[in-house]
Amino acid sequence: MTPTAVQGSPSNTPHSFQPIRSQLLFTLYSGLALLVMYTLLRVALLVYNRELIGDTPSGAFVEAFYNGLRFDLRVVVYACAPLLIALLSTRAMLARGWQRLWLTVFASITLFLGLAELDFYKEFHQRLNSLVFQYLQEDQATVMSMLWNGFPVARYLIAWFVITALLWWMFSRFDRASRAGVIAGTGAARPKVAWYWRASVFFLCLLIAVIAARGHLRQGPPLRWGDAYTTESMFANQLGLNGTLTLFTAAQATFGPHRDNTWQSTLEDEQARQITRDMLLTPDDQLVDADSAAIRRVYTPPSDKTLPIRNVVVILMESFAGHSVGALGAPGNITPYFDKLSQEGLLFDRFFSNGTHTHQGMFATMACFPNLPGFEYLMRTPEGAHKFSGLPQLLGARGYDNLYVYNGNFQWDNQSGFFSNQGMTNFIGREDFVDPVFMDPTWGVSDQDMFDRGALELKTHYGQKPFYALLQSLSNHTPYALPKDLPVEPVMINGKEDLHRTAMRYSDWALGQFFEKARKEPYFNQTLFVVVGDHGFGGFDQVTEMDLQRFNVPLLLIAPGIQDKFGKLSHTVGTQVDIVPTIMGRLGGEVRHQCWGRDLLNLPEGDGGMGVIKPSGGDQTVAIVTAEHVLVQPKDFEPRFYRYRLGAKPTATRLEGPVDEALKKRMEGFLQTATKSLLDNTAGVVDGMPDKPQP
Repeated sequence: MTPTAVQGSPSNTPHSFQPIRSQLLFTLYSGLALLVMYTLLRVALLVYNRELIGDTPSGAFVEAFYNGLRFDLRVVVYACAPLLIALLSTRAMLARGWQRLWLTVFASITLFLGLAELDFYKEFHQRLNSLVFQYLQEDQATVMSMLWNGFPVARYLIAWFVITALLWWMFSRFDRASRAGVIAGTGAARPKVAWYWRASVFFLCLLIAVIAARGHLRQGPPLRWGDAYTTESMFANQLGLNGTLTLFTAAQATFGPHRDNTWQSTLEDEQARQITRDMLLTPDDQLVDADSAAIRRVYTPPSDKTLPIRNVVVILMESFAGHSVGALGAPGNITPYFDKLSQEGLLFDRFFSNGTHTHQGMFATMACFPNLPGFEYLMRTPEGAHKFSGLPQLLGARGYDNLYVYNGNFQWDNQSGFFSNQGMTNFIGREDFVDPVFMDPTWGVSDQDMFDRGALELKTHYGQKPFYALLQSLSNHTPYALPKDLPVEPVMINGKEDLHRTAMRYSDWALGQFFEKARKEPYFNQTLFVVVGDHGFGGFDQVTEMDLQRFNVPLLLIAPGIQDKFGKLSHTVGTQVDIVPTIMGRLGGEVRHQCWGRDLLNLPEGDGGMGVIKPSGGDQTVAIVTAEHVLVQPKDFEPRFYRYRLGAKPTATRLEGPVDEALKKRMEGFLQTATKSLLDNTAGVVDGMPDKPQP
C-alpha cells in the first residue's frame, strides 16, 4: 500500500483556505476561554472582598465588569499576538505545539497573578502594583515567611497547578476541534495558502487587535486605568481594572529610568517655591539661606506655648488605623488602653500618614520629609543618604541621648543605615532580645517584648541627660502571629475572628502596659509622649480613590500641662511631617530647621491645617487634604475634588464643577519644591551628606 503523500513540491501542493480557517478558530476559541477565565477571576475578587460591597448598587458592578472586559480584552490580544503572527506562515499555522505551550504558559502566569491578587487587594485595597517588586528587593526569607504564614499559599498553589493542567487540556481540545479536515481530510499533500490570502487576513486581524487593545475607537490615548473610574464606588472602579496590566505598568515605572516616575514640574520654580513658603512659614519663622534652600528657617515658638518637658518619646504604632480606634468613634472596644490614654492627652482626630507603608511613616515622622512620587522608598535610595531636618539632627545638636527599640531586624527597609546616617546611635532590635515572651516566626519579638524592653532601657540607662526615643511596634502586621495565651479577647466580626483587629487590640494592650511602667519613673513627668500610627489599613469603606482610611491615624500627645494649654481634642488637619516641628514647639528655644510641616499647635488664626499625602504603589497619584475637602490628582487625568467625612460613618461626595485651583497649586508647588530640594540635596538643616556618628 502506497503511503499518502504529506509533502509535495510547490507545483503539486494544493491551495486551500483551511489552515487560515483553522488558525482563526483556534485563536477565537482560546481568546474566548481567556476572557472567561479573567471574568471568573474578577468574580472571585469580588466575592473574596465582599465586605467592601456595602450599599453599592448592583448596576455599579455591572459597569465594573463591562470595564473589566475591555481591559481583559487587551490582555487577550497580547496572549494571542503570536497566534496572529503565525497567520503569515502556513508552516507556523500548522505547528500548534508551540502555540498551545505559549498559551498555557501565558494563561498560567496571569492565573497566578489573579490568585495572588485576592489577598493582595484585601490587604492593600489596590490592584497589583510596584509593591510586588519592592518586596522582591527585601530579605526573601522574611518575605516568604510572611507569605507562607499569613496567607493560604498551599491552597493557591494547588489550585494553580490543577487549573494550569486544565488549561493545557482545554487548549489541546481547541486544537483538535479547529484542525478537523485541515490535513488528513484532504487526503493529499499539506495545503498551501496563497501569500496574498495570508497577508490580507493578517492585516485585517491586526486592525481588529489594535482596536481591541486600544479599548475604544475615539481619538486620544489607549485605555488607561482612570477609564475604569466610572462609578461612585471605589471598589467597583478598582474591580474594573486588570491586575496583570497594572503590574506591567508598575514594572515599567520600577525598572525604567528612576527619574521618569518623579513628580513632573507644573509651575515655574520660583512660583512653586513661593507657594511652598506661603504654605509652611508662620509669623514665628524667619527664612534663612533663601537663595539656596527652599524653606530653611529659624523657628522661635512663643514661650506661652511651650511645655515643661526635656525628653521626647515617639511611639510609632504599626497599622494603627483611625477607623478602628474607639477614641475616634469606632465601635467594638478594640483600643481600650489608647482610648483611656487619650483622656490625659491631646488627641488629633484629623491626622493622616504621609504614605501607606511603614518606611514612609518612619522618614516622614522622624526625618520630617514627605512621601514623594518616585521616592516612596527613600530610605533605600541614594537620596536617602542626604541630610534632613528630623529629630536626630535637631535634638542631636542639643546633646540629647537617643534610643531606637524595634521588634524586628533593622536591615529591613535599611532602617539602621538610614537612621544611623541621620545621627542615631543606639539600636535595639530582634537579635538583642533574650528569651522573649513570643518570637514571631516572620518578623521578630512581640509588641509585649518590645515595649517591656523599651520601658526597661529608659528606666535603666536614660534620664540623666535629655533624651529622645523611638519605639516602633510590629505585631499588627501580616501574618498577625501572636502569643498563644493572649492577654486580650479576640475581635469577632460577623461571628468570625478578625485577625488584624485582634492584633491591633493586642498592640493596644502592650502600649497600655508600657505606660503603666513609664508613669512610675522620674522621667515621665518631664517627657512628651507622641503616639501615632505609621499608617492605617483598609476599612469597610473606600473613601475616594485615595482610600483615606488607609491614611487616617490618631495622633496623641501626652505631656505635663498639655490639656491646660491646648485642650483634649484638636480638629486641626496634619500629617506626619508636622510631628517634628510640633515637638520642637513644645520644647521651646530657637531652632533652625527645614521641616516640610508646621507646628500644629502654633498655626495662624483660622488656619485649619492641611497635608499632602501619597499611597504606595509607584505612580504619581497624590492628594491634598483639608478639614472638609480632599483634592486627588491622578496621573494623566483631571483632578477630582471631594467633600469627605471620617469617623464611624465615613463618606465622600464628589463635587462637580471646577476644582479649587488655589488648593491644586498648593499641592503642586509643595511636591515640585520638595522634589527639587531632594534632588539638589538642599532639603536638610544644611546641605550635603550627614556626618557619620562617632562610635
